[in-house]
Order: sequence, then C-alpha cells, then structure tokens
Amino acid sequence: MTIQQAMQSVENIMFEVVNSDVKTLRDASRHILDAGGKRVRPRLLMLSYSAFGGTDYGYAAPAAAAIELVHTASVVHDDINDHGIVRRGRPSVNALWGRTFALLTGDFLFTKVYELMAPYKDLNIDLAEATVALVEGETLQAAAVKDNNFTREVYMQIIALKTAALFKASASIGAKLAHADEKSIEALGQYGYSVGLAFQIIDDVLDLTADSTQLGKTSGIDLAQGRGYAAAYSSNGHNGSAVAEAVVEEADPMVSIKAKILKGDAINEARVQAKVLAQTAIGCLDILPESQSKRELVELANMVVDRDH
Repeated sequence: MTIQQAMQSVENIMFEVVNSDVKTLRDASRHILDAGGKRVRPRLLMLSYSAFGGTDYGYAAPAAAAIELVHTASVVHDDINDHGIVRRGRPSVNALWGRTFALLTGDFLFTKVYELMAPYKDLNIDLAEATVALVEGETLQAAAVKDNNFTREVYMQIIALKTAALFKASASIGAKLAHADEKSIEALGQYGYSVGLAFQIIDDVLDLTADSTQLGKTSGIDLAQGRGYAAAYSSNGHNGSAVAEAVVEEADPMVSIKAKILKGDAINEARVQAKVLAQTAIGCLDILPESQSKRELVELANMVVDRDH
C-alpha cells in the first residue's frame, strides 16, 4: 500500500466512524468531511510512520483519522465562535444546521476520536494532551482579544497551543507507532511543532492576502476580530496606530486597517518567519535515513509556507 492509498483508507475510516442513526449528526459530519481539506495532519502521521520503517498502514490509519477528526471538530466549533458561513468552499455546518446542531456535531466528532484511539493505549495520552492544548490556545486567544492584549508573545503562545501541539502529536505518534527510539520521536515531534507554527503563521497571512474563494472560507475574520498575526504585529508598534486611524478614515474601518498592514512589512516579516520555521523543521529530519517518506516530509514543510490557500 502506498501513502496515497493509506490516505484513502483514512478517508474511508472517517466516513465510516461518523455513521449514526441520528440523521442530523450523520449528515452534518459527512458534509464537513466531504468538503475535503488539506489533510496535512494525518498525512504527517503516515509519513512519520513510514519514515521509521512502518509498513502496516492499516494499523496506523485509524490514529491518523482520529487526529483529522480532532481538527475537523475544532473547525466546526470555530465557525460557531466566528459566525463563519463558509468552510472548505462550502456552507459551514453552522450556516446549514444552525448553532445548536453545529455545537453537537463538533462534540460528536470529538467523541468519535475516543472510539478510533481505543486500540492505541498510551498514545491516547499524546492526543489528549494535544487536544487540551488546542482548547487552551483557543481560550487564550479569546481572552487576549477581550483584554486587548494581543501581543506578539501572546500570539506565539496561542499558535503553539492551538495549532503546533496537534502537528507535534501527529508526527510523534507516527514515529511511536513505528517503534522509533526516543531521540527520533523527539526529533519528529520538533519537526511537527515547527511545521505547525509555520502553518498557522501562513494561515494568518492568507487571511489578509487571499480572498474567500481561494481560502475556501470567509477571509478577513481574524482582522475583523482583532486577532492573528496582523493584530499581534500592530499591537507591538510597527503599525500601532493603524486601527485608530482607520476608524476615523473609513466608513468600514477594516478596509483601511487591511490597507495599512499590507503597505507595511508585516506580511513579509511573517513569511520570512514561517520559512525559517520550515527550515528548522527540515533540519530535524537529519536523524532519518534517506527515503521517499523523508523527501515527502521535506516537501510537506516547504508546501506549508509556499501555499496560496
């Protein structure tokens, strides 16, 4: 079985596990899954597993599916908090079924993670810790917005928790499933962590520079809600007066805020930071022997920063 075939197995597992006699849960879950997505996290797990000699992809696939369901559940809940109406190029669960059913669908997806992870014993702890970190990051983000305290330091703490932790778990769980040694597991975990940071920074850049069609979701939400890289950048001085000036200048302040940020060096700085993180991640792969899986891990790190959606 190739990695691509293994990823198809992951898809099949996700669709099977969300089957329910309750039609709304089944339909809403399949709606968000059928919309697709990058599937970076499960691919990361499978590549990490393969890079350390793992060949039984059928054994690793449920864990990869569980990790993707954690992410999928989180975006369903995100769309409630953000009032998001588009996700992965389709109407969001929140838009089609409403707030209550979106909340329950996210809960349903989270609980299905337990079912998929049951055979993996102690690896449940790895995924549980990453999921706790995700919730802590989202909570810290909401608190930072509420308290008007979205500094760069807080921003990096937020993305480490809400994004990088799950990437780290994906890579380290893959290595553990292949019975890698502790040094190798740590190296792949650091690879995943750095890739996750880079991924989120680029996500925040694209929220400013790409349109909703490119992104497959509503663009500009982070800016409108005073969070993300742009908010952190502005609050630390370089574009510190952008928001105040924009409120005076424009009937729609977001137009002016975005224009001011795009004129500054925030976007370029973010891309440079993401590229440095990607190179740091690639350096962590030195512990691996040359293989197709290692090359694909290098490609994955580069793809994360070079993507346009």
